[in-house]
Amino acid sequence: MTVADVLLLALGAVAVGAGFLVVTSAHLVRSGLYLVISLGAIAGLYLVLGAELVAWVQILVYVGAVVVLLLFAVMLTRAPIGPSTDLDRPALPAVLIGGGAGLGLAALFADAFRWTLYAAPQPGTAERVGEQIFGGWVLPFEVLSILLLSALVGAIVLSRPDIGARSAVTVTEHEREA
Repeated sequence: MTVADVLLLALGAVAVGAGFLVVTSAHLVRSGLYLVISLGAIAGLYLVLGAELVAWVQILVYVGAVVVLLLFAVMLTRAPIGPSTDLDRPALPAVLIGGGAGLGLAALFADAFRWTLYAAPQPGTAERVGEQIFGGWVLPFEVLSILLLSALVGAIVLSRPDIGARSAVTVTEHEREA
């Protein structure tokens, strides 16, 4: 077993453990922070595999933008920060469905690859990845940025009761004129 194998196993265990804590935590903010740990471990997996550009994109886009957007949405909408009792759901159906989906995916991968060794492709360069992202994938990239911006604006509008509300002074002035 090489050092890379040990790092892959350790980072994979951290990612899976933090992902488990994301879905089982009763604290919404702690779930967001566990998501940061899980996504950071996945970026570490990319680094071990030699995909430095993908690791930095993982850190910048997912850890830096999506999680910050999630935490800002929680704070701006004044969601409860502490443990929420309304998040309690029956655990048995979730375990059955999640376990069944996991076993189904494992069987699908085992059947698809049939434990065959495949030759590794030629290593990519940042130039090739950049050509793919900003060449053929530029429209989805821009749509995603507009989607994230609209989610942030929507969170701000939902959290501010004074936006779009009519003031009492304006209502009484219009009633006097009528």
